[in-house]
Amino acid sequence: MREVEALVDMYAKRLSHYARFVFTVLPDVRTTKSMAPSRQKSSEGEMILRQIADGDYVVLLDEHGEEMRSMEFAAWLQKRMNSGVKRLLIVVGGPYGFSEQVYARADALLSLSKMTFSHQIVRAIFAEQLYRAFTIINNEPYHHE
Repeated sequence: MREVEALVDMYAKRLSHYARFVFTVLPDVRTTKSMAPSRQKSSEGEMILRQIADGDYVVLLDEHGEEMRSMEFAAWLQKRMNSGVKRLLIVVGGPYGFSEQVYARADALLSLSKMTFSHQIVRAIFAEQLYRAFTIINNEPYHHE
């Protein structure tokens, strides 16, 4: 999926003009074919939780999360930035979603759609939406409403 990675890289570069943006991909859990989905979620959850520090605002991209239009998301993002949040972490889950421990640590759930997308595609879609939100916040001509 080099093309999708190229899209993410392009938006990451664009985002760097607005904020410090770091894109971190955690390694896949090994031996998942013989692993129960609950155990896979648990293993992924442990890796995710190790990335989170006190004061981080953690947002899970989740099918049960709140859906927003781009203008609403830009306002939501601006509110988070104005609140003094140290770090905003947007987390994309694995194929079975998140563990209960990750849900318990989350500050918000956002949904990109009621449809299911691969995590690679979600990265590209969300990177574009994040860029779009910053252009809206800065009154730049990218989003048309």
